[in-house]
Amino acid sequence: MAQQLQTFSITAPGFYGLNTQDSSLDLASGFALVANNCVIDKYGRIGARKGWTPKHETLGALGTADVKMVAQLLTESGLQYTIAAGNNKLFKLVSGVLSELTYGGGGTAPTITDSNWQAATLNGCMYLFQSGHDPLVFDPAVSTTQYRRVSEKTGYNGNILAGNTAISAFGRLWVANSSANKDTVYFSDLLSGHIWSGGTSGYLDISQYWPNGADNIVALASHNNFLFIFGRNNILVYSKADDPSAMSLTDSITGIGCIARDSVSNTGSDIIFLSDTGVRSVMRTIQEKSAPFRDLSKNVRDDLMSAVASEVASGIKAIYSPIDSFYLLTLPTVKEVYCFDMKATLQDGSARVTTWDNIEPKSFCYDSVNKELLLGKAGYIGKYSGYLDNTSTYTLQYFTNHTDLGTPSVTSILKKLSVVVIGGSNQYVTIKWGYDFNSNFYSQNVLIPNQGTSYYGVGEYGIAEYSNGIALQTLVAYPTGSGKVVQTGYETTINGAALSIQKLEIQAKNGKLA
Repeated sequence: MAQQLQTFSITAPGFYGLNTQDSSLDLASGFALVANNCVIDKYGRIGARKGWTPKHETLGALGTADVKMVAQLLTESGLQYTIAAGNNKLFKLVSGVLSELTYGGGGTAPTITDSNWQAATLNGCMYLFQSGHDPLVFDPAVSTTQYRRVSEKTGYNGNILAGNTAISAFGRLWVANSSANKDTVYFSDLLSGHIWSGGTSGYLDISQYWPNGADNIVALASHNNFLFIFGRNNILVYSKADDPSAMSLTDSITGIGCIARDSVSNTGSDIIFLSDTGVRSVMRTIQEKSAPFRDLSKNVRDDLMSAVASEVASGIKAIYSPIDSFYLLTLPTVKEVYCFDMKATLQDGSARVTTWDNIEPKSFCYDSVNKELLLGKAGYIGKYSGYLDNTSTYTLQYFTNHTDLGTPSVTSILKKLSVVVIGGSNQYVTIKWGYDFNSNFYSQNVLIPNQGTSYYGVGEYGIAEYSNGIALQTLVAYPTGSGKVVQTGYETTINGAALSIQKLEIQAKNGKLA
């Protein structure tokens, strides 16, 4: 009697994101062992990330240098300026035209040896801070083509700290981490980023408040009327930060700090940062007067931190994009981006994670006016958009975890692999399969027929489109071989069209008992 064919379905492939931390045989079917150039879309499907397109033509003053900072300034009159740094110069992007900002102060131009500025906007001005450099200001009320030292701004008073980290919060600038002082936070007068003596300006000496001895300030953040001071190994939380005279230390977190200034991002309801044990978030619970942490990178921690170990901290950049609902962490040395989906967390509090390669952003900025995610690139400011990296294709890769198909002691003989895809056009999907943890995969190429992009919905295939069956394609491969443990993989070249994976089906027969 012929052995009955059994069908195993995964209806939300990769829905839980990557898990390279736990034993692959014990993973739920929604986890992935590879999810490269992928995102989790809003319908819970794993699909292709977007690509990027340039926002401007090339500019000789920038050349092919990395754009290491992009920041946005909005004025009260409604004008918008995108300021960028690269090639040890400053640039302005307005209406698709990139131009170099020149020095407009009265003396010798400041010496700029790097482009890792941190920007903070206050009262119509953008202030720029970088270790070992004079703080700079771009004030469009004075000039829209020039920058100056903050000390050259009319009405300047006091001595501004040449710090490496700065934020604008509660109506003033907060600056810390100079080469000579790493445990004092200085704050400007109200609405006056150039006044550092008199008024309500002042400083906060935290040298005596670090838990377990000394630490160095790495980054600052604000949330919900709290000031967060991130040390390398500890975090201090000050309440009532809107009134420095009433500000007090509310909480201190020991043993967890921030290791990269530009990894800190505010989501509006949380603060995410990179620690030396992974990507974490501070979830403030005011009623409990405590600050518990979530380990967002729990499922990829070892791989992530191994990659981080190859990086220079100043090159690590991150952004939270509210329109995409993800936190991106770029590691430029290893040329990898970790994408943390923030739409919904897993039961253990971790995030659904995918990785990106090829795109290689050097910095980020969220354009809140145009609702765009901007990327600092080599020679460009780009926009996260479309499904080409400028004009280049990229490869989507998704591999399931290893499974014994519910019968650990029985050999499975694969007969049919089906994958339901949404989108794509005139391209091959390579369906792969392997047995018993062997990395030598069998494969078949299956063609998605030509279908116009008019089939695709605005929200990346809205319900209306694929309920009619228009953009759905079922691709089928007929495998060979057998084994007790099975893994399948799916690869395709993204060439201008979006593509998501809706469902997998594995049909197999049981062979001999082990």
